[in-house]
Amino acid sequence: MKPTRVQEVLDNILKTRWSAFIWGPPGVGKSSIVREIAEKKKWRLLDIRASLLDPTDLRGIPAIENGQAKWCPPSFLPADDSKGLLFFDELNAAPPLVQASLYQLTLDRRIGEYTLPEGWKIIAAGNRAEDASITFRMPAALANRFIHLDYEVDFVDWRTWAIRKRVSPLVTAFLSTRQELLFDMSHPDKGFPTPRSWEMVSDVLKQIGNTKDAQDILLGIVGEGAAIEFIGYCDRAISEETIKKILADPEGAKLPIKLSDQYALISYVTHIASNNENLDGAAVLINRLKPELAVLLLRDILKIKPKFMLQKNVRKFMAEHKDLVL
Repeated sequence: MKPTRVQEVLDNILKTRWSAFIWGPPGVGKSSIVREIAEKKKWRLLDIRASLLDPTDLRGIPAIENGQAKWCPPSFLPADDSKGLLFFDELNAAPPLVQASLYQLTLDRRIGEYTLPEGWKIIAAGNRAEDASITFRMPAALANRFIHLDYEVDFVDWRTWAIRKRVSPLVTAFLSTRQELLFDMSHPDKGFPTPRSWEMVSDVLKQIGNTKDAQDILLGIVGEGAAIEFIGYCDRAISEETIKKILADPEGAKLPIKLSDQYALISYVTHIASNNENLDGAAVLINRLKPELAVLLLRDILKIKPKFMLQKNVRKFMAEHKDLVL
């Protein structure tokens, strides 16, 4: 299931009292999508790593009151009437006894003397056994208490996310030409490509500035094969200086011929447009690029700057290529 579809389904599940479990490989954004839902709804988010819990942690400890034992629930469980998500990440990495301690909470929304407030919902997530991760088989009794969703990596969804998060245009341009390297667990021993890994690559480039000085770091993030390809792409790609010259003269400047450079141009222009820089130049370029690439650039910018469609040159392009845009 694509990330956008997972989010849509989760939105509907959260209208009910039932709990949801997101299954997927490491580094693809399972935790991120839960955080985004909480931010979108302006709900509190309590992120609890189930693998760090002991079986007694959720029940709490007993205290003597009026000659009787009273269970004191842990302070990390919500006690107010606000709305929020109780998120058990890495749930199936927890030992079976810890998973068993969640039976009552996930189904009856209570554990011992503690009751989960009405405004709180439960979501859990975990890796699959085939993902070379530490996992324990989920007891059937617990599995039957969840609505299960399979999370799949999708490049289009990732590109939309990357544009909004201002991921380095070199990363988005490279992966536009090598989409299969967005996620590759064929050699998962050390560093390997995942959406999370490429975000790390982007952060390193922003801090260090070039792939030459960052080469050893990149090898340690996405592995040797992907890193060598990415570094080679960056060395051959159209320079940021050339792209700025194109934007300075969008009507007369010579446009790149290579497809990889065209993707780099689109990624850089989108990145610059996110700062409200050279929107006029971007609008002119849309009418000079091949229609298929122009539509990609148009959609990318509209994701972050919806008012871009009010540009005169953008309206002209949309009128001439209405069917392609739709």
